[in-house]
Amino acid sequence: MAKFLVFIEQRNGQIKKSSFEAAKAASDLAAKLGGTVEAVAVGNEIANLDSLGGFGVSKVYHLKNDALADYSPSAYTEAVSKFASENGSEIILFGATSMGKDLAPRISSKLDAGLAIDCVALNVEGSEIVATRPVYAGKALVDVKVTSAKKVYALRPNVFAAGIPTEVKAEVVVSSVDSPNMNVKVIEIKKAEGKLDVAEADIIVSGGRGMKAPEHFAMIEELSQVLGAATGASRAVVDAGWRPHAEQVGQTGKTVSPTLYIALGISGAIQHLAGMRSSKYIVAINKDKDAPIFQIADYGIVGDVFEVLPKFIEEVKKIKA
Repeated sequence: MAKFLVFIEQRNGQIKKSSFEAAKAASDLAAKLGGTVEAVAVGNEIANLDSLGGFGVSKVYHLKNDALADYSPSAYTEAVSKFASENGSEIILFGATSMGKDLAPRISSKLDAGLAIDCVALNVEGSEIVATRPVYAGKALVDVKVTSAKKVYALRPNVFAAGIPTEVKAEVVVSSVDSPNMNVKVIEIKKAEGKLDVAEADIIVSGGRGMKAPEHFAMIEELSQVLGAATGASRAVVDAGWRPHAEQVGQTGKTVSPTLYIALGISGAIQHLAGMRSSKYIVAINKDKDAPIFQIADYGIVGDVFEVLPKFIEEVKKIKA
């Protein structure tokens, strides 16, 4: 009987979507391997922890301390690794968000556990978990088995479906933890109000150097608003100071897997493709017919983005109306 533990990521007391996905993935594995699924959340006030029961979690442990309201790598590592060790957790799942990709390796090191990060599939062969993850900047997929006694997996957001939750509620156990080791402390978190995070968005509209100037991103933001999408950007755009780093998609930015990815004026450098090629549908508009983006696009328009995009926005508005 395997003992699964899911790390629940929260921001401002709200559970992140990727945590529900990880919980459902753990539940599916437990159904095949036999075992229990528990979860651990770190922070101060966190809403709706019992709702995780609808995704297969039987019990949620809330490690509570005012100082843990915001993420601290040292403090969260100390709290989660200590709990996992004392709880006897064998298989630990994270969402491969910015926090998850920072915390999962720290936890695996503390627990002497093997790590498979940025997983896009988890399957069971016999009594073993086989994780599938991208390699070579997303050009290939490799199946890996973690052979250590304790195992840690970080799951790419938007790849594992959380599905429709049941009405089952999880038991919530609140534990006050001692003042943590705050070698690293979050001083301030700045977030663009009203904007979706590209790492969790179902639709993303991204712009590259082909947009020519930062003011032209107003068209991209308009299309994003019409579609209810997040706005993304290539590394070149972010390096030029046109857009914030939080919007950067790619190997040195955020890895995304939305249902729809629209690339505008993006040629498709390998570093960018590595961060978005797992999108379900890819639409590209670029005036260069030989641009690499067209090699992976499901739909492509060869043309001037400044001529095509306004008409595209107009047609989408008509459909939405």
